Amino acid sequence: MGFLKAILILLLIYYLVKMLFRMFAPRLFSYAAKKTEAHFKERFDEFARQNGQQDESIGDVIIDKKPSKKFNSSKKVGEYIDFEEID
Repeated sequence: MGFLKAILILLLIYYLVKMLFRMFAPRLFSYAAKKTEAHFKERFDEFARQNGQQDESIGDVIIDKKPSKKFNSSKKVGEYIDFEEID
């Protein structure tokens, strides 16, 4: 009788937890999604402030030109060796 009572209690607890999860899971996931969204928005705003994107108004076109670096392509890298195929 004790074994049957223990199984019955375990099944009752299982179904009770299952029902509670169905009732509270959508609210819990909604809360977690809102917190995650707020966290990402905060990080994005922080990143935007660091890069100075917040001072620019929408529609402005900014072209940053990098100074041209002249590379000397006539620099000798090494000695050229001509190889011939041997059959």
